[in-house]
Amino acid sequence: MAGNSDPLSPRAKLAVTAGKAVAAASRAAGRGSGSVIGGRVALKLDPDLLARLAQNLDVVLVSATNGKTTTTRLIAEALRAAGPVVSNALGANMPAGITSALAGSSDAKFGVIEVDEKYLAGVARDTDPKCIALLNLSRDQLDRAAETRMLAENWREGLAGTKAVVVANADDPLVVWAASSSPNVIWVAAGQMWKDDAWSCPSCGGVMQRPGDDWFCGECGFRRPTPSWALSGDHVLDPHGSAWPIHLQLPGRANKANATSSAAVAAVFGVPPQVALERMYQVQAVAGRYDVVQFMQRDLRLLLAKNPAGWLETFSLIDPPPTPVILSVNARSADGTDTSWLWDVDYTRLTGHPIFVIGDRRLDLAVRLEVANQHFQVCESLDQAVQSAPPGRIEVIANYTAFQDLRRRVGN
Repeated sequence: MAGNSDPLSPRAKLAVTAGKAVAAASRAAGRGSGSVIGGRVALKLDPDLLARLAQNLDVVLVSATNGKTTTTRLIAEALRAAGPVVSNALGANMPAGITSALAGSSDAKFGVIEVDEKYLAGVARDTDPKCIALLNLSRDQLDRAAETRMLAENWREGLAGTKAVVVANADDPLVVWAASSSPNVIWVAAGQMWKDDAWSCPSCGGVMQRPGDDWFCGECGFRRPTPSWALSGDHVLDPHGSAWPIHLQLPGRANKANATSSAAVAAVFGVPPQVALERMYQVQAVAGRYDVVQFMQRDLRLLLAKNPAGWLETFSLIDPPPTPVILSVNARSADGTDTSWLWDVDYTRLTGHPIFVIGDRRLDLAVRLEVANQHFQVCESLDQAVQSAPPGRIEVIANYTAFQDLRRRVGN
């Protein structure tokens, strides 16, 4: 906990130093940021290093299928009102990347950490968090990710009896079921646009009833809890009933929901909603997401969408037709190699947009768009797609490694 200033053991210091050296060598060789390989080396030398690095921090863990990188950034900005923050801002969200991030700062008061859903329980054990934010669970990387209810069960078992304050989305039945094993939960009405992973009750398997924004199981009585924080239009409603305006540079309803959860987390640490929300305005882009870049004399807005829930939210924030849209899909190991999820995305929402398809799996996407009766053109490269697009700003939507490819090509 904060206030305990035990210095790191000689072994831990050696592990940190070695990890930083390996990370620097990796960067020098052009292999990326080096954070993951550096963290792996450090943990090999001292398997307890993550716990040692976290012991002097007030830790917040953020986990979800969608929105965790952005929400981590928003929470970090809000908590800087109360003291220095260390965070894995670039999204290296497994134990090695988290260890590397925490090793990079010795004077922080808060650790704001994005955690991959599969690793949440283990990282929570190591870091003794003061607060855990749970945003949503939906299908993702079908070739290797656990089925969503199994992930929820891992969370439920791993967080049972935790001392942390859990800030959880009351609108996602899987999240509610997972969080319900925790003794101290703050419920946030953050909304849930994608509902196709929550039609059966996670508690008993019964059919979920969904009248309006409410939900309940008609068989076992499992139901939506009453939230104390809520997103209402362009405002956050706090537990006292006060409405605070949300001013973000990030677009879309999903980011207002992320800001609402972030304000609830900030309040756990004594940062009032007005201060938290004002600080969140500083965030313009997150690891290149939402950036508008100049490329070949055109404005391109770069949007990341990794799974059906993410694509649905992204479609809701693009400019209206006839804005041209470039779609790029890969299926490399970091994306998941199974592209059957494309059939879960409602591409009819792109009707009226000229569509250009690129990426390793452009033909998979082309078949899906053909079935959805969309007008599209398959292109060999981003350059060809931009040259073919009619005038105006171009919306570019890509999944994970396709997004990294785009950023390299446009020099972002």
